Amino acid sequence: MIGTASGAREQRRESRRRRVLEATLTILAERGYNDTSVDQIVAQARTSKTSFYEFFESKEDCVRDLLAREGGSLIHTVTSAAAQGTDHRDRMRRGIRAFVHACAGQRELARVLLIESVGVSERIEAVRHDLQGRFAAVVEEEVRRAAEDRDDFYAAVDPIVFGRAVVGAVNEATGHFLHQPGADPERLAEGLCRIFAP
Repeated sequence: MIGTASGAREQRRESRRRRVLEATLTILAERGYNDTSVDQIVAQARTSKTSFYEFFESKEDCVRDLLAREGGSLIHTVTSAAAQGTDHRDRMRRGIRAFVHACAGQRELARVLLIESVGVSERIEAVRHDLQGRFAAVVEEEVRRAAEDRDDFYAAVDPIVFGRAVVGAVNEATGHFLHQPGADPERLAEGLCRIFAP
């Protein structure tokens, strides 16, 4: 019985934490970092400040956790999709498409990752740079393998520069186009694929 009670308590605690993170995502996407407060987050999450500070030291700490979790999940989505490809270009195309479509399907997350978290603090930037570095490393490795397989397009580029260029361009284009009325994610993905995986 003690184990069951402990498990139920942990589930309730995790449910509160998840509500706080979901509320943070919603408010950040709508108002931006500077206009988001802990009071707004706890009101949206239907919890207390005490609960918030049980999980996080500050708003900044909460946003860092949100970015790390959601960004990590997005990396998994992209790499899983890319792994289904039959060759280097197909894997690159699948990864780009997965990123664009995931962002189109989760516009609040895309807005927070690509726009609202940019430049707000050194500690948040560190999380963003880590996520970007992980994406870039996947691209770099694919470019290196393609060059070894004598793919002329990828053999002609520096893998590190190309990896960063893909991440920068895909982030910027996605952040811009997905927040335009009537934006077509497939058109965006196709345009990016023509540039980076022709």
